[in-house]
Amino acid sequence: MFEIDRWQEIYHSIRQHRLRTILTAFGVFWGIFMLAVLMGAGSGLENGVTRNFDVAKNAVFIWTQRTSVPYKGLQPGRFIQLNNDDIRALREQVPELGALNPRLMIRGSYTIERGDESASFSVNGDTPELFAIRPQMMLSGRFINNADIADKRKVAVIGDRVREVLFKDGVDPIGEFIQIKGVPFQVVGTFGSKTNNEDAIENLQTIHIPISTLQITFSRANEIDYFACVPQPGVPAAVLEEKMLALLKQRHTVAPEDQRAFGAENVEREFRDIQNLFIGIRGFSWLVAIGTIIAGAVGVGNIMAIIVKERTKEIGIRKSLGATPWSIISMILQEALVITGLAGYMGLAAGCATIGGISYALRELGMESEFFANPEINLRTAVIAIVVLTLTGLAAGLIPGLRAASVNPVVALRDE
Repeated sequence: MFEIDRWQEIYHSIRQHRLRTILTAFGVFWGIFMLAVLMGAGSGLENGVTRNFDVAKNAVFIWTQRTSVPYKGLQPGRFIQLNNDDIRALREQVPELGALNPRLMIRGSYTIERGDESASFSVNGDTPELFAIRPQMMLSGRFINNADIADKRKVAVIGDRVREVLFKDGVDPIGEFIQIKGVPFQVVGTFGSKTNNEDAIENLQTIHIPISTLQITFSRANEIDYFACVPQPGVPAAVLEEKMLALLKQRHTVAPEDQRAFGAENVEREFRDIQNLFIGIRGFSWLVAIGTIIAGAVGVGNIMAIIVKERTKEIGIRKSLGATPWSIISMILQEALVITGLAGYMGLAAGCATIGGISYALRELGMESEFFANPEINLRTAVIAIVVLTLTGLAAGLIPGLRAASVNPVVALRDE
């Protein structure tokens, strides 16, 4: 129930000790402000890092190296060549496999030409399943399709940087021809990137052609450089990686214990490590902020204890007139909640405003970096901060309130 007299008492009490109240409440303000800023900065760092994952977060990459263990009469140091039969074996014998993109690259020194323009770009032989592993942001046209693979069509999908260099005259590249090592390929699509990291910049300088076309056209028949894949939904990437490596070792007569014959990269494991890092950062932020808030709450509790001491005679009069212990406790609790609540909400507002200003500056002024983007404070953090504030206020006022409720009216009326 709203009691105007109670609020007037709180106002006069705070006004009477303004400087002391402000200095003590600053601890609560600073704790909530630090929490908001640290959590917002942590989210900006997390957004920047995770945004640079331009591949599926459960992708697995497997390539060949040289054997390091003799096996079945074969000496170490043997190089393994992946082939098209491996593709069929993996699809048939590894049910955990989702999308699989075998990749083959043109090696050596060469240039890409169109009319009088020429430059050096990477050329990769891929399949349509690359989209499930490294989604391409198509700017125009289309990507490689199954018909291109089956018919071994001489078509190409070029990165935006390739388009800028080879099509400086502004001609729409779709339908035009480029020369790859003297062989004409028709451009059927262009793609860009949503990120600006080094991998994305390199990807924009790449040309994708059907892997079957590359194998036949450039004398790389039945060769594969490496596999990129993702597991079926619900299957851990580590399980897929283990089963693929076991099958490939068996097919290429490699010792099961040979750890160097194949190289592997598990993006899911890397992404989980990064998530664990940010969990630690959030935990540290909460630890620092809550420690500061508790320090502020102790200060507020001390204020309330002093107020109880100063108002001992008043409390004795109230009790002699029939005030219940709960009414005394609630009076102290309410004043503590007002002090911590005002300080905390101001700290939360200031923190949100600071993070909002940083986010605006990064977005509008183009100041976003590769590792920091779009800092924000989510609703869950704000709700938890409000709960912490409430509990802090109750804790700050409880002990002084209990002490006030235990005052003996007779003794209190004698207090000087």
